[in-house]
Amino acid sequence: MITTTCCTVVAQLGLPFGSSLSSLCLTRPNKKPSLFTSCCSSVSKNVGASAADSKHVVERWPEYIPNKLPDKNYVRIFDTTLRDGEQAPGAALTPPQKLEIARQLAKLRVDIMEVGFPGSSEEEFETVKTIAKTVGNEVDEETGYVPVICALARCKHRDIEAVWEAVKYAKRPSILIFISTSDIHMKHKLKKTKEEVIEMAASSIRFAKNLGFNDIQLGCEDAGRSDKEFLCKILGEAIKAGATTMNMADTVGINMPEEFGELVSYLKANTPGIDDVVLSVHCHNDLGVATANAIAGVCAGARQVDVTVNGIGERCGNAPLEEVVMALKCRGAYLMNGVYTRTDIRQIMATSKMVQEYTGFYVQPHKPIVGANSFFHESSDEYDGCSNILQDMDY
Repeated sequence: MITTTCCTVVAQLGLPFGSSLSSLCLTRPNKKPSLFTSCCSSVSKNVGASAADSKHVVERWPEYIPNKLPDKNYVRIFDTTLRDGEQAPGAALTPPQKLEIARQLAKLRVDIMEVGFPGSSEEEFETVKTIAKTVGNEVDEETGYVPVICALARCKHRDIEAVWEAVKYAKRPSILIFISTSDIHMKHKLKKTKEEVIEMAASSIRFAKNLGFNDIQLGCEDAGRSDKEFLCKILGEAIKAGATTMNMADTVGINMPEEFGELVSYLKANTPGIDDVVLSVHCHNDLGVATANAIAGVCAGARQVDVTVNGIGERCGNAPLEEVVMALKCRGAYLMNGVYTRTDIRQIMATSKMVQEYTGFYVQPHKPIVGANSFFHESSDEYDGCSNILQDMDY
């Protein structure tokens, strides 16, 4: 659609998602709804062909093995909208809203969804339990997909027990146990020595395993400011204890892409047993580089990325799911040695819209991928260039 007004040409490029026009109207307070058009046909090299005209090919979902990937280039999407995302001030969600978002995340085909912190309150415990019993058991008949249901715990037995009692009803229950690993956090927050921190992590993992977990993630809080040799040591002991995924967090959002990529490369090269687990990255956006850091981590060998819808989260938020997924979709094959996800990008806009409406956090018009202006351009030259680029992308 090209609308000409005087000398200005405003071009509305279609979105790379197969969402209907009506489902993409987003109502903001005192704003007119934003309108988008689907671009499944406009991006295709067969211009004019609708999504319905193409043959529907159903692929079975790869078998989920906690510490193994279906192939070396597969990147798991770990969505933490319902846990870390809800930590954004003012973003409190009701239990029914959480359940509905969880169902939408399943439509989006995230590999793992972290749905809460059961040890924090009785309401949180019951909400996580409900999601585990429902969404965690809703298997897609065509593909065999069912999401992993994960919840958060500190290195405390009561937290770990609360997670087990909440998520054990899911077909694929998982736990993320976190502990601080930077010198400043260990000294001032935990008031523990390095040796004590290692023992806390290892004993917590063993305790979780004894309860029944076979999918255990260790989250290293403030890994981005941690001593690399210490990280290798604690990860090595965690792997021995039975952890299946190692999660490296840039908790305060201080790292730059080059140094974060170097951290992941160092851990991959120097941690005993690292090839027998999955390495994950969790990036905050305080300096505006969460997406870049996540991509740098993937390029360095991480094969799981923590994200939130619209990038919501505490302070300046997390790596946005839509940006990370589309970066991997558009450039993974060309610049990242073929990395890919199986996220259903046709569901991105509907998921973004739901999270915006339920949290009240509406994205700015120029927000990449889901912003109202993402596919609008002024001037015909720019439109022609972007239109050609989009047509070359095989969505």
